[in-house]
Amino acid sequence: MGRTAHAAAKSRCYGRAAFPLEIGVILRKCWYACALVGVALTSSGLTAALLPRERVVVVASAAAEKPRHVVLPKRVSGSTPRRRPHASLAATHIRHGPTVTPSLYERTTSPSILRAQGCRSGKARTSGLVFLDFGKLAYRPRRGGYGTVTFANSFSNNRSIRWAMRSYARGYSECVPKHSRAEIVLAMGTSNFDQDVPSTYAAGRLWARETVRFGAYLRIHHFDRVTAAAGDDVEPAWDRGFRRTYDFFRGFGSVHSGYLLYNYGSLDGGVGHIWKLRQAYYVAGGMHAARAVPEIYNHAMAMQWAELSRLSVRRYGKPIKLAGLMTQHHHHCHMCGFTAAEAHRALVRELAKHPKTKVRMLAAATNIGSPAPVSTTGRP
Repeated sequence: MGRTAHAAAKSRCYGRAAFPLEIGVILRKCWYACALVGVALTSSGLTAALLPRERVVVVASAAAEKPRHVVLPKRVSGSTPRRRPHASLAATHIRHGPTVTPSLYERTTSPSILRAQGCRSGKARTSGLVFLDFGKLAYRPRRGGYGTVTFANSFSNNRSIRWAMRSYARGYSECVPKHSRAEIVLAMGTSNFDQDVPSTYAAGRLWARETVRFGAYLRIHHFDRVTAAAGDDVEPAWDRGFRRTYDFFRGFGSVHSGYLLYNYGSLDGGVGHIWKLRQAYYVAGGMHAARAVPEIYNHAMAMQWAELSRLSVRRYGKPIKLAGLMTQHHHHCHMCGFTAAEAHRALVRELAKHPKTKVRMLAAATNIGSPAPVSTTGRP
């Protein structure tokens, strides 16, 4: 008999012998189960008969009886007393014009201080374009490489600047009233002054990449009220040959990040005084990511920027890409030039002198303060 037939026969044999045994096991298990059920029923009946019935009482929580007193922050208005040194840094409105936002010359990249600055801006319902200027480009190979020298004359690398931007955005997002429609474009700013770096082209590329990282941070944390951008305080007198400024803008544009680079500088005498038309136009809209937010501190500056826009129409067939204007007026400073309303009125009037540069109003206006507050309480 083969192994297969033997195994089949063995299986049939075990099946016949095991059948009576299985019947007995099943009957015993059923008896045990019935016995356990009977014991359980008897036990529950005795318990219900002997123990007293419980009465369920609903007790109000301590919080409901005595509500906790929560102190809410006072509402921050858009104006402040004149005696305060940062009176002009509150968000105000231009009649028939944009909201005036507070921008800052930064002395530090401390996350706690930048978060406090952002919180103060959020409470004031700041809405529009905001620049945080971290100073001139610099390079320190042993301290993180590329970065800036702030207005406290201290070096901060690009990573610390990015963290400062994040902190401001977080403070703003946490403190802006939920029912408010306020939102800001937050631009990470530098300048073309005395750029102490091996390559301004590389500096421009890195500035664009930091802007991309900052934008990614905003998306991940759902800070939807804040939009990332970059900025450059461009002034011809600081780079008369134009080469360093050109390389920075070219480097920024080479990344094709999708983020804008705002030029919030001057023309220093107008087109032809230091820079030629093509040079001034390039950093005011000629480069695809460039936008102009010109400094309008007096009427002469308004005339210079309007002239640049008219000349651009004649040479290139389109005006410069104006996104707003910048002022530096303070109530405690009588030599700081136009208020935002005066600057807006002057620039709009000058632009109206040519039909292709004429605008009814500018999209944004910002007033920059120096120095920025350096404490978490917001005091200077």
